[in-house]
Amino acid sequence: MKLSASILLLLSTSITTLLSSAEINVDLLSWDEAYEKADKLINEMTLDQIADISTGRGLFIGPCTGITTATTNPDFPALCLADGPLGVRGTPFASAFPAGMTIAASFDKEMLRKRGEAMGAEFRGKGAHVQLGPGMNIARVAKAGRNWEGFGEDPFLSGVAAAETITGIQSQGVIAAAKHYIVNEQETNRMMHSVTIDDRTLHEVYLWPFARSVEAGVGTIMCSYNKINGTYACENSRVMNEILKDELNFKGFVHSDWLATHSTTKAVNNGLDMTMPGGWIHFGGALKTAVKNSKIEMTRAKDMARRIVASWYKMRQDENFPSIKMNTNNGLKDPGIDVQGDHAKLIREHGAASIVLLRNKNNVLPLTSKSGIKKIAIFGTDAGLDSGRKNNTSCGVISQCNKGTLIQGGGSGGSNIPYIISPLEGITKRANDLSIEVVSSIKDGKTSEAASIAKTADIAFVFAKSYVAEMKDLSHLKVDNDVDKLIQAVADENKNTIVVIHSANAVMMPWENHPNITGILWPGLPGQESGNSLADVLFGDVNPSGRLPITIAKKETDYPADVSSKFEFEYTERLLVGYKYFDAKGIDPLFEFGYGLSYTTFNYTNIKLNMNNITNDNINTQVTVQVENTGDQDGSEIVQAYLSYPESAYEPPKLLRGFEKLFLKKGQSDQVTFNLSKQELSIWDVTSQQWIIPKGSFRIHIGASSRDIRQSINFDI
Repeated sequence: MKLSASILLLLSTSITTLLSSAEINVDLLSWDEAYEKADKLINEMTLDQIADISTGRGLFIGPCTGITTATTNPDFPALCLADGPLGVRGTPFASAFPAGMTIAASFDKEMLRKRGEAMGAEFRGKGAHVQLGPGMNIARVAKAGRNWEGFGEDPFLSGVAAAETITGIQSQGVIAAAKHYIVNEQETNRMMHSVTIDDRTLHEVYLWPFARSVEAGVGTIMCSYNKINGTYACENSRVMNEILKDELNFKGFVHSDWLATHSTTKAVNNGLDMTMPGGWIHFGGALKTAVKNSKIEMTRAKDMARRIVASWYKMRQDENFPSIKMNTNNGLKDPGIDVQGDHAKLIREHGAASIVLLRNKNNVLPLTSKSGIKKIAIFGTDAGLDSGRKNNTSCGVISQCNKGTLIQGGGSGGSNIPYIISPLEGITKRANDLSIEVVSSIKDGKTSEAASIAKTADIAFVFAKSYVAEMKDLSHLKVDNDVDKLIQAVADENKNTIVVIHSANAVMMPWENHPNITGILWPGLPGQESGNSLADVLFGDVNPSGRLPITIAKKETDYPADVSSKFEFEYTERLLVGYKYFDAKGIDPLFEFGYGLSYTTFNYTNIKLNMNNITNDNINTQVTVQVENTGDQDGSEIVQAYLSYPESAYEPPKLLRGFEKLFLKKGQSDQVTFNLSKQELSIWDVTSQQWIIPKGSFRIHIGASSRDIRQSINFDI
């Protein structure tokens, strides 16, 4: 039987899509195995070839965000480095996953890894050797423009999220890039400012997620724009050579953020292995000249190349890795390979699991056939879609992502957006299943019209957002477009008003104590399936289990730090970042770190402690607690472990040192176990330059948030 050309083309396209998007499981090489293979290749390379593989071709040149030059005899490909941390950017038919801050709110290790696997599969399908993510800078400042790319204010949570994401990405044979190294916590003057930071704070707060990334085998680390203690990150021997490569024993390569290289000899000798986007000013010809003039040793040049090649071998990219199938700089040349697979299902699931239910007065949610709801009113620009937006487009630094509902921030941290399911669409579809009428007014400024409609509805949803983007920090923590007035107007007229906030950053809630505001939800930046994820929670198909990865304060001035416009400033709060500052100063937040409600309830009992191998180098403290679902619905609890140190350690009142997501059917109970090793029990000793366990009395707290502690137990070392 002969098949028509159109059918053959359809079959070919379907097979290509399937192959380019399916997750695989690459058996990664060890670093020793990768280095053994790299040494053989590097020993055949000339200085010209070493310069080629360590230098990008230039800004907006080639098919990728950044690309090196291939070599022959020996053969080594041009490496494609592609944005960004939540999906492939600048090329169509790729998915828009939940942002880093949003997936961190799931507190779900398996989910974090699966998101990494799915993203890695899409980058592999496009032929990208390096995914420029995950980002893991700490949300030190509530107004920071790129908080949404990272995993929140806590180093432990960020470290777990980073490691799981990297493991997922690299399981697909794609090199993950941990960024931005280091203390790059604001956008204001980011290419010029210098952060003054003490060694202990650097290690215990900002280095922590990068250290966990190295343990996870990350292939590359991106050095940041800023200076650390007066020296640019990308030519700072203390942070690149001494800490990263010596102390942490990082085996991969360090590449610069785009245009973050400021020198040749100083940068290379102090630890930079690859410059991006490249050109020949600092590397390339300049590198060759510096080696020939003995300003850079040939052994160091070979070390740069060895690290790059070893990372490539480690991911087995020498074995049937796809050719580059994207063009971020010239859309007309992009082949349009579809790498989405069935990831929409995953994105919907992850978006729902990351929604934080902040208030549910009188159990107004979920909406079911028994709720008696006949009419829903929906308000706010953030509920709908911009009529002018096009599918399969990516966000730039400017605010094209800030039109209609908000699913991700702007800049290089964004991704292609194949489509968006708006909240209005998702809620309407689900409401129709229950024969509930939906009315709407999705213009933020029409408060009178909204108030009039709100009177007629059984329940009203008001949508607000706070848009953030690369290159610009926020000037305030108010929701966009003065939607506070819209919220107030609707709440004045409807006794069941629910506020939904799309934001990765904290926002102020001046209307929070309004008696008619019965519900508040924080979906973060949930990706392309936004409306479906939200509807799944609102209508009870998913029991919410998200928890805040940041602290939401009552006042902006309650936070320990703000964006600085100075070119040199100090992290004066030191270890007291986020909830640790609120705890230390006795400040009550509006909603604390780790907080989130469920449609069911949980009880904690029977905490027990077991200690083994009590020495300074080998210790394991095991804590168990029994958790029971005491409500009338199945659901998941995020069980959190916090540690209080001996007073002599001068640590914050308590630090997150473990979390587990536990699913329980109604009436069911189970035991949760936390194992605290030397890593979780230690503090950084500046004098000895090592991690030590302080002597004295410790206290472990198990609870549902940083403030909702259910069980505690002491132990001495």
